[in-house]
Amino acid sequence: MSRLRCMGYPDRRSRAKGRRSGGGGHFAAARNGPVPIDTIDLKDEIRTTTGIQEFDRVLGGGLVAGSLVLIGGDPGIGKSTLMLQALYGLSRQGRRVLYVSGEESVRQIRLRSQRLETVSSTLLVVSEVDMDIIMDMVASEKPDVLVVDSIQTMFNSELSSAPGSVTQVRESAMRLMLMSKRSGIPTFIVGHVTKEGAIAGPRLLEHMVDTVLYFEGDRSHVFRILRAVKNRFGSTNEIGVFEMKEKGLDQVSNPSAVFLSERPASAPGSVVTASMEGSRPILIELQALASSTTFGTPRRTILGLDPNRVALLVAVMEKKLGLHLMGHDIFMNVAGGVKVDEPGLDMGIIAAIASSFLDRPVPEGHIVLGEVGLTGEVRAISHVETRVAEMKKMGFTRCLVPESNLKRMSAISGIEVLGIRNVDQAVEMLF
Repeated sequence: MSRLRCMGYPDRRSRAKGRRSGGGGHFAAARNGPVPIDTIDLKDEIRTTTGIQEFDRVLGGGLVAGSLVLIGGDPGIGKSTLMLQALYGLSRQGRRVLYVSGEESVRQIRLRSQRLETVSSTLLVVSEVDMDIIMDMVASEKPDVLVVDSIQTMFNSELSSAPGSVTQVRESAMRLMLMSKRSGIPTFIVGHVTKEGAIAGPRLLEHMVDTVLYFEGDRSHVFRILRAVKNRFGSTNEIGVFEMKEKGLDQVSNPSAVFLSERPASAPGSVVTASMEGSRPILIELQALASSTTFGTPRRTILGLDPNRVALLVAVMEKKLGLHLMGHDIFMNVAGGVKVDEPGLDMGIIAAIASSFLDRPVPEGHIVLGEVGLTGEVRAISHVETRVAEMKKMGFTRCLVPESNLKRMSAISGIEVLGIRNVDQAVEMLF
């Protein structure tokens, strides 16, 4: 008995020769010839909605026929939960969906589905790792949507390497891609991540798929962020916000209100700013703590922001504002466990550090925006009117924006908008 068979995986010798072409032949046998590009019929693609608006937003409005979507995230973050809830939403629309798990038995899937209240007669589940059997199953069942959880557990009997190896992952993904393109079945692939947070396996995996989504968040926080880093059918800047509850993931339709719900009033070091995530403005709270240190090298601990960007802004504050920050440890955090990386948050970072260093709170109802250059100038940012409109909706009364943005803005009633040219002017207006 072979070593792989002892491990529970099929023995290559137990398969008939040519099974691979039989398993995927229903899709691989079709051949496409070249056609003139001007003869291709362009029809409006009807996207399939999953019933989860936050998920559909990140996908670009819903599922496209024949698309291949890769979802990665830390263990236990909620990838399988999201997949089950999305498949349930599709099954409620009368669609036949297939969930292939290489990590759980069908009984385990049923128990989790019962807890999530996602039990449906058109939601088919199977525990299988052999790609030949999976391809045969897809050809016979003809599901409207397929989920493979996870790609690292899939096994091709023609290859001698173990499941999870680069060769096995690449071959499995290639077969799923060919099947999806030729049959038109939208396919989700769940992928493991490395300790650095990147999708495990060959980088080619991300190039082969149409969409790459990352499920982010700290398991100690209830909020989860679904972020698109590649999308051939939509924007790569969109995010979906979810809250992890006892019965699964609950979408957050107004993230700004949730992220600011526990913000302390008149606290030094706390500043609200607005980040653009695709077409959606989200108000977030930046927290900073500047504490004097007796060590020669002060600490810089940054959570949720780019540490290099923060170090650059601290240097600008030292030079242009005359604040002696080299003798202080600086700790920064984005409340709620969110990760943001946008130049438009520069003035918010500077305001939070200055507020903590001076031990003076930012005036109530104030908010600040702007990108900061190395000479201390405040540069224009994008979508400023959309951000200001979100601030007004959340009850803020005064906003500091780059002066160049103010000249091009139309008036917005209900909120006072002031222009700033440099960091000196901004700090004087705030403190």
